[in-house]
Amino acid sequence: MRILKTNFNNSDTNKKDDLEQITEVLLNYIEGTANGQPERLRKAFNPNFNLYTVEKDTLWIRSGEKYISNIKVGEKSNRKGSIISIDIEKDAAIAKAEIIVPNWRVFTDYFLILKYEGTWKIVHKSYTWRELLKA
Repeated sequence: MRILKTNFNNSDTNKKDDLEQITEVLLNYIEGTANGQPERLRKAFNPNFNLYTVEKDTLWIRSGEKYISNIKVGEKSNRKGSIISIDIEKDAAIAKAEIIVPNWRVFTDYFLILKYEGTWKIVHKSYTWRELLKA
């Protein structure tokens, strides 16, 4: 995992704690999808979240619960994910991640992450992708 950019002053202890917690949330998503661990996705996401993307100039909205239900327990994939950036302000954060599915696509994920009831949760995910050249 790599974090290329964060937006906070290194002397701010609370934001360091928040950064660690947000990183854990994002890793629950990245590693949970790669390793067939839907329970980790449920820890990462607000139960009412949706996924948003545009395909052929049409907005597609997908149920978060349906997305999680497609992750089969123990079914690993060859996805490789990395955190590109995290930007935190008080109880709100945005993050960007890149997911590479070899010989298929590179997904760019954008997350809205909020801290409520003492916990950071992904409340919104939008994404796009580009095709990879076949090796």
